[in-house]
Amino acid sequence: MTTHSFLSDEWFAAAQRLLEEHGIETPVHADLVINVIVTDTPFGGDRTLHLGARNGQGSFGHGHVDDADLTLTTDYDTAKEIFVAGDPGAGMQAFLVGKVKIQGDFAKVVAAGTAGPIGNPELAEALQAITS
Repeated sequence: MTTHSFLSDEWFAAAQRLLEEHGIETPVHADLVINVIVTDTPFGGDRTLHLGARNGQGSFGHGHVDDADLTLTTDYDTAKEIFVAGDPGAGMQAFLVGKVKIQGDFAKVVAAGTAGPIGNPELAEALQAITS
């Protein structure tokens, strides 16, 4: 399988194909969309994406959306650890030491944590396999 640098244009295209193939499993009442700004990338500038769910429908893609509940800013290495490795503990630790900054409705993040897991283990594994 071909691998792509995390957040490269090729990675986004491959990730979108995997998403269409595997889907995102979300609780019906899931309602949180996050715009993400990733700094210190190897691409010479920040990269942006959005992810989350609305009314049980998964949302993921390159760039930001207008109706996001909050914006999360972090560096490239931390983003890769959180989003590709799928390590929620790493995300919390990064937040506690200031590597993750959140602007917006933080209460929605807490509420989303009680809504149940969002994701698909097969999709997560496939994303890991295409990411270098």
